[in-house]
Amino acid sequence: MVEKNRRYTPAEAIKLAKETSGVKFDASVEVHVRLGIDPSKSDQQIRGTMNLPHGTGKTKRVAAFVEPEDEPKAKEAGADIVGGEELVAEITKSGKINFDVAVATPSMMPKIAKIAKTLGQKGVMPNPKTDTVGADVVKMIKEQKTGKVSIKNDATGNVHQLIGRVSFTDEQLLTNYEAFMTLLKRVKPSGQKGIYIQNVSMTTAMGPGIKVEL
Repeated sequence: MVEKNRRYTPAEAIKLAKETSGVKFDASVEVHVRLGIDPSKSDQQIRGTMNLPHGTGKTKRVAAFVEPEDEPKAKEAGADIVGGEELVAEITKSGKINFDVAVATPSMMPKIAKIAKTLGQKGVMPNPKTDTVGADVVKMIKEQKTGKVSIKNDATGNVHQLIGRVSFTDEQLLTNYEAFMTLLKRVKPSGQKGIYIQNVSMTTAMGPGIKVEL
């Protein structure tokens, strides 16, 4: 069903991705972008945040690293895991990360430093650039729970993003795709030379990769 060397329009790719999803569960729809950046250079790192218009279809488990006085409002805002130094100690001991994103208050950042490597390896280290470090704990948690996404490049210069589920309408997926690509273009590093967006592929979980025209 997928022509190997053909590049499909975004709308065609979405339709084809849904048609070629052969699993029984509501599969994710993902976009994978190859960028012409040098990931070894600090001035060419990709970082950005946005709220996808229709969310991702995935409910995130949010951990909030906060001082004791902020714990009640963090729990009320919907954080799945809330704690301070005792949470840091627990992760230090177990090395286990059972959440999808972490937020933290500025005062907690020095205390989180001892587990920075563990959090970084899982891609959940709080960072002001991804709006996951700030004084307004309630705002950060609610944004993460309602579909806010953070994009960043991996070690090979690629960016991967979930844009929804097979159960989404074509129009919802297309709107999310366009919003993601707009953000990706907006955060283009000033030091990047040559072709910025080199290849775009779309796929579902366990589905074939579909090349998307630029």
